[in-house]
Amino acid sequence: MDVSFLGGPLPQRGVGIVAPFDFALDRELWRWVPDDVSLHLTRTPFVPVEVSLDLARLVSEHETLREATRALCAVAPEVVAYACTSGSFVGGTAGERAMATAMADAGEMPALTTSGAMLDALREIDARRIAIVTPYTKSVTDSLEDYLDEAGIGITGRCYMGLTREIWRVAYRDVVDMAREAVVDAPDALFISCTNLPTYDVIPQLEAELRMPVLSANQVTMWAALRAVGKQAVGPYQALLDPVARRGPAAMTSTTGTQPVAHEADGLVEPEEQQVGHEPEAALAGAGTEPGDPLEGTPDLGYGHPGLPDEWGSGPQPPV
Repeated sequence: MDVSFLGGPLPQRGVGIVAPFDFALDRELWRWVPDDVSLHLTRTPFVPVEVSLDLARLVSEHETLREATRALCAVAPEVVAYACTSGSFVGGTAGERAMATAMADAGEMPALTTSGAMLDALREIDARRIAIVTPYTKSVTDSLEDYLDEAGIGITGRCYMGLTREIWRVAYRDVVDMAREAVVDAPDALFISCTNLPTYDVIPQLEAELRMPVLSANQVTMWAALRAVGKQAVGPYQALLDPVARRGPAAMTSTTGTQPVAHEADGLVEPEEQQVGHEPEAALAGAGTEPGDPLEGTPDLGYGHPGLPDEWGSGPQPPV
């Protein structure tokens, strides 16, 4: 059969991704990518260390990043991104810039990191005071807060899980629960840290409920990498990516006094799933925790008021 009339395949733009050895969310990254862009992933060498500050330092050593970038050069990406939040904030803002420079020099192409992309995204939406959600231990979460403080970003509230492994197994329900606890004192935005934490589908839900932009590690990484090659990330109802969402409830100021939406009605939890509340040192079954890591935040949250005017315009409504 002659298929020459098809004329394909379409030309592809390439984006290189350097990920930690335990990264498990390749499929999630692809969801932000338009059809004419290909992701080329490589991983850092395995080290027998659980998620911690020590691991963050090991997977972000300059020679490790250089070797991974040189390996990607064989497929000629136009930009390379280091998809690891803790690995790129553990050395502070100067350390993050040095990592990006090491990759750019090794590959002779533009390079960026998740933590650098996070700061760019916060500037893009003009967020100066944020709440943070992490799956990390207290020490790693503290390091993220130090990085943001150094960059001039204030933290209004935070919530963390204390996990040291298998972060990719965290359910959307747990991310929603942490977000509701972290959002206190009217932040400009919420940031969900860790590229191994699933977030794509939960972002529109949280923006509609919390009435503020919600950024995640994988989202900002892909937004920045695609922007570097002149492409736009795909993310309906995500304020960073969707102009309609940025003009709508995500731009409203959160208020206090209303109750959170029931889990069964938020579209993210199967009715038959059993509700599991977070406890100090909370973690998933089978996942390790660091002793003495309490969950931070308060249940006295603001989710917006149901009587606020609808600012979504005449387009489709956000998922709820």
